[in-house]
Amino acid sequence: MELFSHKGYSGSIETSIEDGVLHGQILCINDLVTYEAVTLPDLKQAFVAAVEDYLETCKAAGKEPDKPFNGLFNVRTGNELHRKAFLRAKQDDTTLNGVVVAALNQYLSGQQNEMTNNQAV
Repeated sequence: MELFSHKGYSGSIETSIEDGVLHGQILCINDLVTYEAVTLPDLKQAFVAAVEDYLETCKAAGKEPDKPFNGLFNVRTGNELHRKAFLRAKQDDTTLNGVVVAALNQYLSGQQNEMTNNQAV
């Protein structure tokens, strides 16, 4: 999925075939802020305007604009994968948290294509 970026904020790019418009929303913020347009350049312009307006609105209201992430999230793996990961972590003298952090770092470093290709074999 492609994303817009402006001043450290990201925005989605989605289509509505039914309405014949492009639309999106600013991601990772406390509020729901959406934008729409008919062309991709206009959607980018609408995204930038939405970010600017959002930042001005937050400043005027004296509130923090970013959504705080606490570093915690649930991962649903299924019983067998959970068991295998736990046992492997024990063998490697680490924790499940350590395994997940290492996997996420590998995924985000661009090695996910290698991981995906290996799974397809």
